[in-house]
Amino acid sequence: MAEALGQSKLVAPCGGRRSASPLPKGKSSLVAFRRSSSASPSFRSLSSSSLRRSGFLGEKLVFRDRRGEALKGLVDGLHVKMSLSIGKGLKWWEKGLQPNMKEIQSAQDLVDSLLNGENKLIIVDFFSPGCGGCKALHPKICQFAENNPEITFLQVNYEIHKSMCYSLNVHVLPFFRFYRGAHGRLCSFSCTNATIKKFKDALAKHGTERCSLGPAKGLEESELMALASNKDLSFRYTKKPMPVEQLSGLNHEEFVVPASRGMKSTESESKEEALVR
Repeated sequence: MAEALGQSKLVAPCGGRRSASPLPKGKSSLVAFRRSSSASPSFRSLSSSSLRRSGFLGEKLVFRDRRGEALKGLVDGLHVKMSLSIGKGLKWWEKGLQPNMKEIQSAQDLVDSLLNGENKLIIVDFFSPGCGGCKALHPKICQFAENNPEITFLQVNYEIHKSMCYSLNVHVLPFFRFYRGAHGRLCSFSCTNATIKKFKDALAKHGTERCSLGPAKGLEESELMALASNKDLSFRYTKKPMPVEQLSGLNHEEFVVPASRGMKSTESESKEEALVR
């Protein structure tokens, strides 16, 4: 910001010289100076070094044009407090992100992202801002994402989605789950920099493109039900009825209801009648 101020037409007080660049005719600029008892105050351009050495910071300023007249209607009589503001840097999990990396915003977002992935390999990365292992591993995950643009990486912040992670049985970090199309979940594991071979092996095994018949499966039925029953989440899910094809393929003996102890089967009754005779 100091460099931007140095390139602008704002000038700061300094004894003896004026180094502000002249403006073309017909154009005005703002000049900031500190009120002083001297009749002819002098100026110099703002820079980071001059700001640190001078007493400019924190002083009350009055904005006037180059003729010394207060700017009417715009900042008439305005007193401002000058301070140097430095923008906050990116958080570690926001650095090095690739176009194929996405941060999950909700349980519904996770479910939709998996279902819309079609036959692509999708890697879900569960991390926490306070996890040292997650922070150390993050640059390598970004590198994997850069080298494999056909793979989608979904990031789940444990601190924000703690309740959702609990429903998905994620209790150790960093944690990864691989999904692909109709196959659903392929594998899940935890690894760190020391055990990064787990990630490399899983990527080599499941990273090759393949075609899976049917729509993307996404989360397991039990996981969807767990998310829906979690009162902390605004996620709704209705269990799908079993398709007719699956019902016809089941063994009909599974639907035979055994007779109660107080009831006798027809075969046992006939045997008893034969004994009585």
